[in-house]
Amino acid sequence: MVCATGNLALREDDFSRLANGAYIASVTSSDDELELSALGGLYARTPVGDHITRYARTGHYFYILADGNAVNFLHGASVGAFILLVQAEILCALAQICAGALDPGMWEVSSEVRQRIARIWLRYFCEVA
Repeated sequence: MVCATGNLALREDDFSRLANGAYIASVTSSDDELELSALGGLYARTPVGDHITRYARTGHYFYILADGNAVNFLHGASVGAFILLVQAEILCALAQICAGALDPGMWEVSSEVRQRIARIWLRYFCEVA
């Protein structure tokens, strides 16, 4: 299971419903995603490999990767300036929403907006005119 909500995807009661042997990974902060602090008295915690911890009690066990922290940053990976492309698109989408120009539903920014973001990014980071 990969958790990416940033909103406590798994709380204390949820862990007991996991299938035996389930592996849980997060791509956000463990504090934001998994209520691991509630498991201290319920499960025995045993490291079983690099960045893998087994949580077990009688009749039930599961594994947490990277202590519940973001596995995508486990080895110091960095998204660098590329994240600014995503953030710029989010800001443009928010501007459209705040302007009240959209009816309820699923929307995405236009290809023109994406191209404008890309041109600005390339000009700034790659010195492309």
